[in-house]
Amino acid sequence: MTSEVKVLFNKYIDWLKDNTSFKNIDDWVEITTPFLDRHNDMLQIYVKRQNDKIILSDGGEIINDLEISGLEFNSPKRMEILNLTLTSFGVKLKDDNSLVVIANESNFPLKKHNLIQTMLTLNDIFYLAKPYVKSLFLEDVKLWFDENDVRYTQNIKLTGESGFDHMFDFIIPKSRSKPERIIKLMNRPVKDQTQALAFNWIDTLKTRPENSNLYTIINNRELSISSEINDALRAYKIIPIPWTERQKFVNELVA
Repeated sequence: MTSEVKVLFNKYIDWLKDNTSFKNIDDWVEITTPFLDRHNDMLQIYVKRQNDKIILSDGGEIINDLEISGLEFNSPKRMEILNLTLTSFGVKLKDDNSLVVIANESNFPLKKHNLIQTMLTLNDIFYLAKPYVKSLFLEDVKLWFDENDVRYTQNIKLTGESGFDHMFDFIIPKSRSKPERIIKLMNRPVKDQTQALAFNWIDTLKTRPENSNLYTIINNRELSISSEINDALRAYKIIPIPWTERQKFVNELVA
């Protein structure tokens, strides 16, 4: 299993390197990543040196795009989720809506990772959170857990073997009959989300108790889950739970 995980990990790193590009824009370096936003555009971050510090920013793209699309951070619940995500990754929200982290040469990879994870998380959590949508997918899942007496702790940050932190939405503790179960939501069943989740899990796996399992609950109400996504998840030992088929998995999660 260890050698298999290493192969998968290296494939992810190769994919990341091969699909990242750089461009100078005034004092900034624009980094185009292979991760996609909800418009299927590649996420971009901007980096510049300021004395002994390195500034990383999304240029305001994530929050501005959500607001243009009709999302307003006008409820305590949405602000709670926003602030929790920012705090978990050590990211600041500036007055111009830009997401910013401050790095140095030694922790630059970690800070870059945290900024991208924040962008992906916010983009995914609020993907369907338009004014006419009654609830966030996260709230739907919590309600389903509560209705079925699933024991859980929410918003778990786990440190992987690389030292990078990864956020997972829920963790269900080990029981007599079942190992630890970690839950990550996927609001958009698309390739880049799958790639990011695979890396997070591979990096985290060795730091967790033996036989820990990762489930991803996938919102397939708007987008169907392709066979490519389903096969990729299972190749990385991730158990997909389509939202429309969630009742089939109740016993696995309750035990």
